[in-house]
Amino acid sequence: MKKALGQILVTLTLLASTTACFAGGGSEMAPAPRYEHQLNTITMREVDSLVGKEGVYFFDVNTLELWAEGFIPGAIYFNVKDWKKVLPQNKDAQMIFYCANRLCNASEIAAHAAMKMGYSNVRQMPDGIYGWRLSNRVTERP
Repeated sequence: MKKALGQILVTLTLLASTTACFAGGGSEMAPAPRYEHQLNTITMREVDSLVGKEGVYFFDVNTLELWAEGFIPGAIYFNVKDWKKVLPQNKDAQMIFYCANRLCNASEIAAHAAMKMGYSNVRQMPDGIYGWRLSNRVTERP
């Protein structure tokens, strides 16, 4: 029995080593991007105190399906082709980006893009909309 199991493991190892295995999005491997700006995160408790305040912009960087399930009240859907048009004209406006959860990095990418454009008061909420919903906070639907 041990000998048969050993032969199976050797065979599987040989098969795995001869088969090309690639992970990722299908493009060439490249170093992870380095950003010139430090990302400022914000907690859900801090966000709670900012919901509904004038001059504070929330950007939901989720898919349209997640957006339809509910978003932070007053949030703007960011995942559009002409996303630069949804940004405020005031480069000092407080902007908070979020996506699904801590595993999603779409809001980080969006926040860095805004900072690169000269926006100075940009924050990112790592817990995302799933954290928001799990904590029983109020959401809106389109």
